[in-house]
Amino acid sequence: MTEPVIHRVTTLEFAVRDVAWPFAGERRAEIAAHFAEKRRERPQMWNGRILLGRAPVFADGRFAATYFATDFASFLAWRDWGFPDAAVFNGFGMGALRGSDGAFVMGEMGQHTANAGRIYFPSGTPDLDDVRDGMLDIPGSVVREIEEETGLKPGDYRAEPHWHCVVSGRAIALIRILDVDLPGEAIRGRIEANLAAQAQPELSAIHLVRGTTDLTPTMPRFVTAFVEQQFAAH
Repeated sequence: MTEPVIHRVTTLEFAVRDVAWPFAGERRAEIAAHFAEKRRERPQMWNGRILLGRAPVFADGRFAATYFATDFASFLAWRDWGFPDAAVFNGFGMGALRGSDGAFVMGEMGQHTANAGRIYFPSGTPDLDDVRDGMLDIPGSVVREIEEETGLKPGDYRAEPHWHCVVSGRAIALIRILDVDLPGEAIRGRIEANLAAQAQPELSAIHLVRGTTDLTPTMPRFVTAFVEQQFAAH
């Protein structure tokens, strides 16, 4: 696989279109069987509607693309089968929480989730709740995922104005740095207290990354590439 490419942009323009995905229709029976198998492993998995992207364009500090809705089962099969439709990408927002001591804060996904054991920044594949007037609201998606996963609200952090768009295969991680006026350990303690109050939290552990030596194989390449760039710049 080629190394990730990182684009720094200030403007996101994602129009949501009502179009059919040929892959999802043509392989419906295989997709249903695959999802049934995955649900036997993780019964909590839900086949909701999510959004995937097409036709990404980076130019003049802007990232534009079109998005369309499909079901989670089709997305999961597309991902697990090696991305058979190369015209489609999974573009999602991530909130890179950063403490006052420079530590990045990441979560480890719980065993009941589709990405069990993986460690990365709070994020989520966009869905129909993230659509505003026909456009995909990635900044709003990040705010929602941060609050759902960590309990932190917009008043708890300062969002940088630009985005680091990490293109890694068919994934494009739209990462925005969120600075918190607390050291990493204090942020971790606050998030852990929030998780303890939940019946079934999405995260099973909180990890601090203070340098490249804290990176692990359980972190996706788009996350480690972003972190490497950040620490190389300081």
